[in-house]
Amino acid sequence: MNMTIDQQVEYLMQGTEYGDEELKHAMATELRQRLEESAREGRPLRVYCGFDPRTSDLHLGHTVPMRKLRQFQELGHEVVFLIGNYTSLIGDPSDKDKLRPQLTSEQVAENARTYAEQAYKVLDRTKTIIRYNAEWLSELSFADLIKLASNFTIQQFLTRENFRLRWENGDGIYLHETFYALMQGYDAYALRADVQVGGTDQLFNIVTAARKLMTFMGEKPNIAIILGILPGTDGEVKMSKSLGNHIPLLSTPEDMYGKVMSVPDKAMGLYFRLITRWTPEFIAAFERDMAQGKLHPRDAKMKLAHEIVSIYHSPEAADQAQANFIRVFQERDMPQDMPEYTLQPGQTVLDVLIAGKLVGTKSEGRRVIDQNGVRLDGQVLSDPNQTFPHSGVLQVGKRRFLRIIGV
Repeated sequence: MNMTIDQQVEYLMQGTEYGDEELKHAMATELRQRLEESAREGRPLRVYCGFDPRTSDLHLGHTVPMRKLRQFQELGHEVVFLIGNYTSLIGDPSDKDKLRPQLTSEQVAENARTYAEQAYKVLDRTKTIIRYNAEWLSELSFADLIKLASNFTIQQFLTRENFRLRWENGDGIYLHETFYALMQGYDAYALRADVQVGGTDQLFNIVTAARKLMTFMGEKPNIAIILGILPGTDGEVKMSKSLGNHIPLLSTPEDMYGKVMSVPDKAMGLYFRLITRWTPEFIAAFERDMAQGKLHPRDAKMKLAHEIVSIYHSPEAADQAQANFIRVFQERDMPQDMPEYTLQPGQTVLDVLIAGKLVGTKSEGRRVIDQNGVRLDGQVLSDPNQTFPHSGVLQVGKRRFLRIIGV
């Protein structure tokens, strides 16, 4: 890509969130300086993100930092995809308000095998360096750990929101959980990273731990690219398989397209910036057209769905999924205005049918489900007892519609 330094900074800072404008400005300034050094010296920046393979079933939320790594690749920089086969044995407590279960080395190895392969749907396989942090973390001695830990206070950990809440609730905070930030900081040092990419839940690990340890170890501190968290199909909370608001990478083109179309309009901006290949200029023009009424939000979302399916399948598959969506939804006699229902946590498909007054009794609800007469965004719902999957258009038979809104 042929961009000026200013354009590169804007592109690479797209989608970042620091919760502090001064910190964001400082990181952008450091990034500009490092990019200028890179151009002057003819040396690509070394950029990395660590991925703990705690699951092998990835969704779009997992790809947010991968998309940022891909942008660095497009600009000619060196990207390291770090598999945390050692940090996974602890489990990152950053976004958890309870103790995270520890995995066995066998579980980590099994997940790692499929994790990287799915990542190549975003990253350039030929330009991606795969590393495992057991290479260096397994070699640290107890004396090394004491040396690293001397850079931090207990208060720094207890002021972190997730630890603070557990402390106030009387829940246990285990000593080994504090090691995670030290280990991640040491990863940055071991790689001699110029840039580290992570989500807002990694702010402490990257900005505090990694930068402090790199400085302590005599290296120039890495630049933190902290990205926003992708909401799920409810448009409200972090995409999560356990919440049922996720879009799996391995879903079919039609299912992926339909789930993107179910995302509330208010969340589209985050999807534009975090998981598409679109540039800041393109997104700005796109949103300007929407604001001026030149582009209908539905058509904008269709372009978004087409882009996402194109990335993870192919443009041809996206064309077919879009044609199927238009045939099922836009050519069917679907009302433009329909009643809305706010989904409640834990509700099953049958619960929603009754609460939304689409059926009169549980037996009627089970009967129409057994007859494949219940669809969510065109997909048949066949289990009355499953947790309701996500927001979208719920249809019973040919004439009854209900727009489901996330909590």
